[in-house]
Amino acid sequence: MTGWNRRQVVAGLGGGVALAGCATAGIATGLTPKLYYLGQAKVFAFDPAGGGPVTLVDDSPKDGSRSPGVNDGIAMHAGTGQIFWTNMGRAAERDGYIMRCEKDGSGVATIVAPGGTFTPKQLKIDDAAGKLYWSDREGMAIQRCNLVGSQLETLVVTGNPATDKGDQSRWCVGIALDPQRGHIYWTQKGGDNSGQGLIRRVNMQAPAGSTPTNRRDMITLFSRMPEPIDLDLDLATRTMYWTDRGDNTVSSAPMDPAANYDPATRMDRKILLRGLGEAIGVALDLPRKRMAWTNLEGDVGLSNIDGSDNRVLLKSQGMLTGICWA
Repeated sequence: MTGWNRRQVVAGLGGGVALAGCATAGIATGLTPKLYYLGQAKVFAFDPAGGGPVTLVDDSPKDGSRSPGVNDGIAMHAGTGQIFWTNMGRAAERDGYIMRCEKDGSGVATIVAPGGTFTPKQLKIDDAAGKLYWSDREGMAIQRCNLVGSQLETLVVTGNPATDKGDQSRWCVGIALDPQRGHIYWTQKGGDNSGQGLIRRVNMQAPAGSTPTNRRDMITLFSRMPEPIDLDLDLATRTMYWTDRGDNTVSSAPMDPAANYDPATRMDRKILLRGLGEAIGVALDLPRKRMAWTNLEGDVGLSNIDGSDNRVLLKSQGMLTGICWA
């Protein structure tokens, strides 16, 4: 199947969507996890130890036309085994939504109805608190809700979707959680390989006097990046990992920068993988010290967590976005 690029995705969906997403589910250390990942209108399961991908959910239009939206971020609840994923809807309209199914693909349900979010991207779960968190791209926001979709909240606003429309430096894309310390991490991608990308952090609980548009606790960890997309965290080593679709890489860096650092000139970014071809999802399997990745060209890859032994497991499956282990 022909690979996609970011411009084809925007054009091919008729005002549709572009890109990115992933999440890491809880992994039982005694079990070998599988990969769960997203196509444009599908949810897949795949065992890297052997066998081919299995389609769990297929929302492709039955008349052969393309879906009006694109699946993007995926996560599995460690306790229930339920899979949650975002769909961005159409980029020009506020019609994004969030779905859920059982681990075998049954019981598909809408958790956040179309319009509850604009273009939801990467999705993560705080299992203990029973909360979903995601980045909203055109909505220029960080949002969360309960696992059943109730108590929808906007925690951070980075721009006004009307007056700042088209300002990609405000677009929130990747997201990752540190529940132990009560932190949310996210990316703002900027334009195509524009050097406007950011990685930021904020508290899950807003300090007194803060509003979503004025988060006094917001910290910028990196700026002037090519185009950062999806995030994952190793909380034990305090290391963050992310894809960048500007230079098509996976990188890592300390979650806690040195004192008096400058986010524009940090030198502790380590590029682990290069040449990924429109890099999108990244997901860590920490017990086995490995990571999986996806790209817009339709590949699923696997490497050691330091980037060594990188190999493509599945190739040219059409556009792929989010990925997680479970």
